[in-house]
Amino acid sequence: MQDLKRLGDIIKRDPFRMRCLRALRALDLPQGYIGAGFVRNAIWDELHARATPTPLNDIDVIYFSGEINPPQSVSSADNTLESVPQPQAYSPNSAAAKPGLKAQEQAIERELARMVPQANWQVKNQARMHVAHEHAPYQNCHDAISYWIERETCVAVRLLANDDLDILAPFGLEANFAGTISINPKYPRPEVFKQRLASKNWLTVWPLLTLVSP
Repeated sequence: MQDLKRLGDIIKRDPFRMRCLRALRALDLPQGYIGAGFVRNAIWDELHARATPTPLNDIDVIYFSGEINPPQSVSSADNTLESVPQPQAYSPNSAAAKPGLKAQEQAIERELARMVPQANWQVKNQARMHVAHEHAPYQNCHDAISYWIERETCVAVRLLANDDLDILAPFGLEANFAGTISINPKYPRPEVFKQRLASKNWLTVWPLLTLVSP
């Protein structure tokens, strides 16, 4: 509970992150959260006592929907969606569903970009993400993010109607506040882990971090 409160305080002190969370809340997506570096990097900045947040490459939005059509809050604001299929249940393995799924995510990205154009929005419906890894269908966003590459990346947050923060952390936040970078113990992918470590330069950007070798 102490870690959850500490994270909430960190996020709420950041005007840009709060603006992003308010924009996402306005769309009222099913299980709509912002995850990965949005949360992870904020904690690492705190551990390094940085007065100015490290710039984010992108804002990773996740949600969980079994329908192809964009949520009403998005389709009513986006007038380019005539070609998006009408509401229907889909099979994530269906080739016919893929264009509609991509259009759904792109429509959400456009609307978020309209509200916060400074952010590089990346939106993914977690109801379909199990296919790439040949997993059984994920049950919800909490389940889906528990398969992400690093333990410390498996975090997400959303802003509730009362301005409280709802935090997803399948592995807890202990590793995040310990300043480690460690592989996901539930779904370890050592080669991908090493590639990301090298390409993202985390140990250079945040030199106080400790690598836990896979």
